[in-house]
Amino acid sequence: MSHIRITKQFSFETGHALYGYDGKCKNVHGHSYKLSVTVIGTPISDTSHVKFGMVIDFGDLKKIVKEEIVDVYDHATVFNKNTPHVDLAKELSNRGHNVLLVDYQPTSEMMVTDFAEKIKTRLPEHISLHSLKLQETETSFAEWYASDNM
Repeated sequence: MSHIRITKQFSFETGHALYGYDGKCKNVHGHSYKLSVTVIGTPISDTSHVKFGMVIDFGDLKKIVKEEIVDVYDHATVFNKNTPHVDLAKELSNRGHNVLLVDYQPTSEMMVTDFAEKIKTRLPEHISLHSLKLQETETSFAEWYASDNM
């Protein structure tokens, strides 16, 4: 049977700042991110299976990505916990803001890599993560492909 790619798109609002950066993005700012998640697999061939003909139910993929990414990052501010931004993060947290501290510089490149690892661990065994596209503006995005990371 053929391998088929299935893609689901998500959107969320996230703030961040790039500590040590030499441009405007050193300041706290936000993006309306768009995340496209593509998985690959073979459609279920068992005619008695409730999901016959599907690689993965779009609803099941949505549940994974919402729990791992969207619900965590939406309306949060992300800082690298290994920088002085940790002081700002603590202050914001104390004031009730949703703050995420990560082990990396929160660029699109590093976020999409982190997202790939989180999503891969939740997929059923017969489904593989094929690619992610994380778009931070209308004209700027980072892509992760499984084939580039073997």
